[in-house]
Amino acid sequence: MLIKLLFLFTVIPLLELWLLIEVGKIIGTWLTIMIVASTGFLGVLLARSQGLLVLYNMQAELRRGMLPTDELLNGVCILVGGAFLLTPGLITDLFGFSLLFPLTRNPIKKVAVRLIKKMFKVI
Repeated sequence: MLIKLLFLFTVIPLLELWLLIEVGKIIGTWLTIMIVASTGFLGVLLARSQGLLVLYNMQAELRRGMLPTDELLNGVCILVGGAFLLTPGLITDLFGFSLLFPLTRNPIKKVAVRLIKKMFKVI
């Protein structure tokens, strides 16, 4: 677990920093800053719209008397994706956007569900 946390909090930010520097060298500092800022702004708008859609779908499932388990997982994915998009960087932005779009979110959800089931089997 310690190695995973070390990777998460040191290697990923270092990769982000390296990538931002390299992109800045190629397209320029200001354009790189604008890209990072605009992905954050667009990410917030997209997360808001997707979040509202998930809330609507949750309410619809509750009205039908069903538990909205899939929609709850969608909501968690959107929340995590929005957080990734607010984090400056291009790698985290790519992962954040992949959690916001249903087409790419669904395969990630399947992997997450498999990992969660595996964790509960261990306990």
